[in-house]
Amino acid sequence: MSKRKTPAETPLQSLEPERPPARVLWIYALGQLGWSLAAYGVSNLLIYFYMPPETGQPIFPPFVFQGAVLGVFTLIGILSAAGRFFDAVIDPLVANWSDRSKAPGGKRRWFLARGAVPFALFATLVFYPLNAAESAGNFAWMAFCLLFYYFFFAFYVIPYTALIPELGHSPQDRMKISTLISITWALGFIAGNSAYALQSYFEAQGQNSVQAFQTAQMLLNGAALVFMLIPGLFLNENRYARQAPSDHRLRHALRVVLGNPNFRTFLASDLMYWLALNFIQLGIGFYVTLLFGLDKSYAFVFSLVSFLCSFAFYAPVLWLERRLGKRRLMLSAFWLFIGLFIVVGGSRSLPFPKEVVLYVLGVVAAGPLAVFGILPNALIGDLVEQEEKSSGQQLAGMFFGVRAFVMKVGISLANLLFPSLLLLGRSADNPAGVQLTTVMAVVFSLAGWQFFRKFQEGRPTV
Repeated sequence: MSKRKTPAETPLQSLEPERPPARVLWIYALGQLGWSLAAYGVSNLLIYFYMPPETGQPIFPPFVFQGAVLGVFTLIGILSAAGRFFDAVIDPLVANWSDRSKAPGGKRRWFLARGAVPFALFATLVFYPLNAAESAGNFAWMAFCLLFYYFFFAFYVIPYTALIPELGHSPQDRMKISTLISITWALGFIAGNSAYALQSYFEAQGQNSVQAFQTAQMLLNGAALVFMLIPGLFLNENRYARQAPSDHRLRHALRVVLGNPNFRTFLASDLMYWLALNFIQLGIGFYVTLLFGLDKSYAFVFSLVSFLCSFAFYAPVLWLERRLGKRRLMLSAFWLFIGLFIVVGGSRSLPFPKEVVLYVLGVVAAGPLAVFGILPNALIGDLVEQEEKSSGQQLAGMFFGVRAFVMKVGISLANLLFPSLLLLGRSADNPAGVQLTTVMAVVFSLAGWQFFRKFQEGRPTV
C-alpha cells in the first residue's frame, strides 16, 4: 500500500484507509446529537434551575443561596465556572491519552464506548438536589455531580472531535463531516431546548415544577445516551480513520499545536465567540420572560425557529465558503451576531409585536449559527492536515483538545460573569442586569471579529 511521506521521507501512515461512505458518516454524526443533547442541560439550564427568573411567582424553590458572594459573585456562578475550568484543564490530558492510545478496537472509539453512560448519568443527577430547600448539602451534591460530569464530558467529546480530520480524507470531506455534525448538534440543541416545553407539559399533567423539569431532563438524557453509544459501538474506526501511532508527551504536543500562529489567532477569536454565544444561551429564558414579556415556552420557539432555519443556510454557507473562503464568511457572521444582540437588548422599546420580533430574530440568528456550526471544525481539520504535511506529526486529538480548552474557558467565564450581572436586576420591573448581558455579548463579538481579522487562510504551519 502506498505511504504518505513527511518532508524527511518518513512514513506517516497509510494514505488510503477506506474513505467512509455516507452511512458511516451518519453513524459518527449521531454521536454529536447525543453529546449535544446531554450537554444542553448543564450548559444552559443550570442557572435557570438554581437561580430562576423572578416573575412574581418563583418557578423553582431556592436550593442554594441566591445572594451575592464576595460582593459580586454567586454560588451557582462560582460552581459553574469552576466546573468549566476543571473541564478545560483536563481537555489536553484526555487529548493526549487519546492520541497515544493503542486500543485495538480504535483509539477514539474506546473512549466513546466507556464515557457515554457516566456522561449522561451525571448530566441528570445534577438536577436532583438532596434537599427540597436551600442547604449546604445541595451545594456539595451539585459540586460532586459537576466534577464527574465535566470529566466524562471531556472523556467523550475530545476523542470524538479528533475523528473529524481522521475520517475526513480531504478538505471537501471535512466540510461534509462538519456540515453533518452541525446538523446533528443543532438537533441536539433543539431537543435540549424542549426542556422548557416539556416542563410545561408535565406541569399540566399534575407534576410540580421541580418534578416536571426533572422528568424532562431524565427523558432527554436517556435519548442522548442512545445516540452517544451509536459511534462507540458501531463505528469501524480502524477501517476508515486516517491515523498514525503517536508517542508525543503532553508538553511536546502542546508546544507543537500552540506554535502554529494561525491556530493561536483562531483560539483568541474562538474564546470571544464562546463568551458571546453562552451569554445568549444562558440568557434566553430571561430574555423571553423579562425583555419580551412572553411565556418561558417561547424560549423553545426561538431556538426551534433559529436552528430549523439554519438548516436552510447550510447549502448557501457551503457555496459561499467555496467562493469567499472561511475567513471572510466568519467575519460576516460576527457582525450578524452583533446586530442580533443589540436588538435583543433593546427589545422592550421596540414598537412591534414581541412574538414577531422573536421570530425575526430567530431567522436572523440562523445565518451565523450555520457559519459557526460548520466552519470552525473544518478549519481546525485543515490545520491538522497542514501540521501532518509540515512536520509529520499526527496530533488531531491535541488540536481539538486545545480548542476545547479555550472554548470551555470562555464558557466558564460566561457562567461566572452572567449570574453576577443578574444581581443588577433580573425582574420585569428592573431588568438592568439582563440587558447588560446583551451589551457584554456585543463587546465579546466585536473582540472576536477583531481577532479573526488576523487569521490568514491557507497559511502553512511554521
